[in-house]
Amino acid sequence: MGLGGCIILIAVGAILTFATDWDMQGVNLDLVGVIFMVVGLIGVATFSSIARRRRVVMPPATPVVEDRPHHHTQDGYRDGYGA
Repeated sequence: MGLGGCIILIAVGAILTFATDWDMQGVNLDLVGVIFMVVGLIGVATFSSIARRRRVVMPPATPVVEDRPHHHTQDGYRDGYGA
């Protein structure tokens, strides 16, 4: 159930609890509305905690620069002197 479903459960529960005055034999609509609201709130809390875990921020990748040692050999023949 997504976030929209949880919000719908909360809204339907609030309507059943606060906006209706129906009397059904064997069913307490106020209690059903409160149960819907509680289930909706639990769903919102669960959805938000799962969504927070999915949103992992990765640090930007920094380029790796390798320092290669420079080996200069000066034997007297490669620098233009002597031949």
